[in-house]
Amino acid sequence: MTTTAAPPAPVLRRALPWALASALVLTAIAYPLADTNRNAVSWAIVLLGAALSVVHAWLSRGARTGVGVLVLVGAVAVGFESVGLATGFPYGSYTYSDVLGPTLLGVPFLVPLAWLMMAWPSWLLGGRLARPVRPGRRRAARIAWSAAVFAGWDVVLDPQMVDAGYWTWAHPSPGLPGIDTVPLTNLAGWLVAGAVLMTLLDLLVERTATPPAVGDAAPLLALAWMTLGGALAHAGWLGLPGSAAWGAGLGAAVLTVLAVQHARQP
Repeated sequence: MTTTAAPPAPVLRRALPWALASALVLTAIAYPLADTNRNAVSWAIVLLGAALSVVHAWLSRGARTGVGVLVLVGAVAVGFESVGLATGFPYGSYTYSDVLGPTLLGVPFLVPLAWLMMAWPSWLLGGRLARPVRPGRRRAARIAWSAAVFAGWDVVLDPQMVDAGYWTWAHPSPGLPGIDTVPLTNLAGWLVAGAVLMTLLDLLVERTATPPAVGDAAPLLALAWMTLGGALAHAGWLGLPGSAAWGAGLGAAVLTVLAVQHARQP
């Protein structure tokens, strides 16, 4: 006689993503306030964010989706980043510092974990933004929105990581207005990588997911805080006014679109 593990109780199923999201937000608040050990705080943020994505995908849409998100995002991240390091495509030429620790194909382990942190919430938000689109075009809209959110998140994150000394761009100009440490080619590269990743992620969810058993609010809260809270930290503590303005502007634009969509609902 065989037994199978009982699924998590409904209360635990709902509470665990919120616990991880809350820990992520509190840790992110600690980053600009820490005078020392910011590297450790960065690792904690990324580990919590990656765990939130995988756990939420698993609990909300099933074990196959959770494992699939982990494997797919990790593989795509290592693939794009290793090619980028070797050739400069599609982001531009850059190098990682030794402070990020062990690597795979030259890519620090922290990097695919950061992709995991970013990818799943971006796909969830992309789905919400694409809801008003008619069904025949909704997948394309969901992928486009998700890729744009994915790339927009990096607009805020990348200047902070460069300022922390985690990587360096060989040719940082031209960049977005107000950001002189990250080239425009990086944004283009993230849009390309995002389109590929979100297409694959969309197919994965379609083939593996069960009907959602948990709401998406926890990972969306994490995304919102890492963007808007990050913009606040850049303006108030980290001395990065350009990326602060971009983060605030992009976040406000997304919130406006969601508000308009909500107002138009019957």
